[in-house]
Amino acid sequence: MFTRNKWLFVFTGLAVVIKVFSLFPDAVERYYSNGIYPLIGKLQRALFGWIPFSVGDIFYAVLILLLLRKIVVLVKKIKKREANRAYWLAGLKQFIWVVVLVYVSFNGLWALNYNRNGIASQLGLKVSTYTQEELVGVMETITERLASLDSAALLTRPDIRKKRNLFRNAVNSYDSLAAHDPVFDYSIKSVKPSLYSYLGNYLGFTGYYNPFSGEAQVNTTVPLFIQPFTTCHEIGHQLGYAKENEANFAGYLAAKSSSDAAFRYSVYFDLYTYSWYYLYNIDSAMARRFSERLPVTVKNDYKELKEFNRKHRNPVERVIDHLYGQYLKANEQPSGKLAYNEVIAWLVAYYKKYGKEAI
Repeated sequence: MFTRNKWLFVFTGLAVVIKVFSLFPDAVERYYSNGIYPLIGKLQRALFGWIPFSVGDIFYAVLILLLLRKIVVLVKKIKKREANRAYWLAGLKQFIWVVVLVYVSFNGLWALNYNRNGIASQLGLKVSTYTQEELVGVMETITERLASLDSAALLTRPDIRKKRNLFRNAVNSYDSLAAHDPVFDYSIKSVKPSLYSYLGNYLGFTGYYNPFSGEAQVNTTVPLFIQPFTTCHEIGHQLGYAKENEANFAGYLAAKSSSDAAFRYSVYFDLYTYSWYYLYNIDSAMARRFSERLPVTVKNDYKELKEFNRKHRNPVERVIDHLYGQYLKANEQPSGKLAYNEVIAWLVAYYKKYGKEAI
């Protein structure tokens, strides 16, 4: 019969095996990302996808309450001078248990995807440092797409105020993409509004993926025009693209395949933001000229987003932003939050391989 100590030994062994396995991207890609993980993801979505609210959000709330309870008990023990050596040793053992269990479950259920070869390898893209000329070429196309989609997106945008329409159209976008490339097949949906959407406005998140429940959560209180791409991005995480730049690229491929102009507008809106950031750091005058070329309605959307962010800016957001950046760096994304922007490198590689019309 397994005792608690023996189970700790087993899970510690599993943690070591997972860590060693993660050092071999080819093996991770073949046996986990394209082998075990798709089955795990589908099972999670089948178990929880039909539930109308986010099970993962409830799970996080329970964990936070349990943690607070532990802290209260600890403070009481210290005040009463009951926190003796045996108490601290038991607490340390329990802490080790939690760390090992979280590491094994987090990586086993999803996070090993951080160590895969990834989307560039799947699509045969040669991602490398790009020139200013190549960046400008991509920006030209993105700016043209924004201008051409502006009016049509305004007509269909009201439809996605209803969450079911937003999520259904995101799933349809992946269906359209998967018709041409089966690696993006998204069977069994599980996309839900975050229960913490309003809180997210102050913490700075527009969406997130819960690896323990397999649910994609979307902040549905942010400006409407960024929600379609956010939804496609989170589905990208569900498909096993753990890195933010890869989830962004999967989301881009899906959203641009959508029949809904609001989805296509949403992805080019985000891509313009990312590419403009890089161009501004290289040639600020040229970046400003691109800004001047945008239609008035697109400029108004940027003003709305800027005002939304200004309204919700607070000191806590900066702390969360820093901590999240450190989390990304610890998970194979050394640039931290700039990893989102790095989707432009994939886009340039895609542009060089397939040409302007493919974008």
